[in-house]
Amino acid sequence: MTNKLIFLSMIAIFTVWSCKENAADKINKENLEIAKQRDYKTNAGASAITFSKSEYDFGKINEGDIVETTFDFKNTGKSDLIITNAKSTCGCTVPEWPKEPIPVGGTGKITVKFNSTNKPNKQTKIITLTTNTAKGKEAVSIKADVTPKQKTS
Repeated sequence: MTNKLIFLSMIAIFTVWSCKENAADKINKENLEIAKQRDYKTNAGASAITFSKSEYDFGKINEGDIVETTFDFKNTGKSDLIITNAKSTCGCTVPEWPKEPIPVGGTGKITVKFNSTNKPNKQTKIITLTTNTAKGKEAVSIKADVTPKQKTS
């Protein structure tokens, strides 16, 4: 019993002792300002993507339907836009994207196919693009209200 009491006392002392330092006090303000300036300069020349729509709702569809939509976009940044990857939250949603750089002022399309097989009821899928924009990631989404198939007995 005394070993347990000693052990718990040591944990309590360690917890109080280790939490005395404030992590914010350890930040070097000069390094923080240098990083802010560096990020501002980097972002000032970055590409930017502007979508004509960032969400599409298919409305009511039947389970088993394969539907498709296109997200049109424009490079509104200051350098070529490069999309290195596009992936969805589910294997039922397949995005296709341009593999070549999109010049400043240029346009492109992201085509998204959704297979509603075994996906009854309300569905929302996010497609995440890995890009060279200031954020590094961009996203579009699709929605559908999938009417389940009638079960046969």
